[in-house]
Amino acid sequence: MNMLTIFKRELTSYFTQPTAYAIVIVFGFLSSLLAFTLGQFWNVADASLNGSFFVYHPLLLMILVPAVSMRQWADEHYTGTIELLGTFPIKLGSAIIGKFLASAVVWALALALTFPMILTVNYLGSPDPWTIFSGYLGSFLVCLTFLAITTLVSSFTRDQVVALIVSVAICCLLTMIGWEPVINEVRRTGPETKEAVELMTRIGIFSHFFDATLGRISYASLIYLGGIISVCLFGTNLALKSQRA
Repeated sequence: MNMLTIFKRELTSYFTQPTAYAIVIVFGFLSSLLAFTLGQFWNVADASLNGSFFVYHPLLLMILVPAVSMRQWADEHYTGTIELLGTFPIKLGSAIIGKFLASAVVWALALALTFPMILTVNYLGSPDPWTIFSGYLGSFLVCLTFLAITTLVSSFTRDQVVALIVSVAICCLLTMIGWEPVINEVRRTGPETKEAVELMTRIGIFSHFFDATLGRISYASLIYLGGIISVCLFGTNLALKSQRA
């Protein structure tokens, strides 16, 4: 058994039950609904998706990504297969990456299925292709970040509900502390909050994501999000090894 085998098994398991289908459909529906209602897609005098469509992705993903991935290792704990995994000729790190990539494919598919929004905005005007691409890339990086967080959380518990609640709480925190309405509220409290606002902007997911929706993907954002992903996957490896010891 190798990483590819784990990847195929995990990906197949997602699509042999209705959960993945339901959440992919819910994401597509809600992201489009928010774009045409709160985002006022038809009233925006600019052929782009950043202000009406992409801006709501982190708010949806902070809940939906954990809902898909909460079972990753919690289910292995619950069924006892985590102990069996130690008897297979595969490195634990390869199993973690295989499961992670399978979940990543599910979310890549979910994002790809929102392509009607691309067709619509191209029908209405001439949007910048790079801005659309970078917006989708930003959304996918947020998916991977929340997925890595959920992977780490699920490695500590056998209860999927606990994994879901804790993961959503962490993802919400990372999202909301960088959300503009929250930043503005903190800024209104006085000039002494300037350093706190700067820290919140750097730590929060939203500022890094919003830059991507404008076509600005900085090395700092890639390092920050990539760092969270790497730390969470490494932490998952350490957690599972300690439980098997």
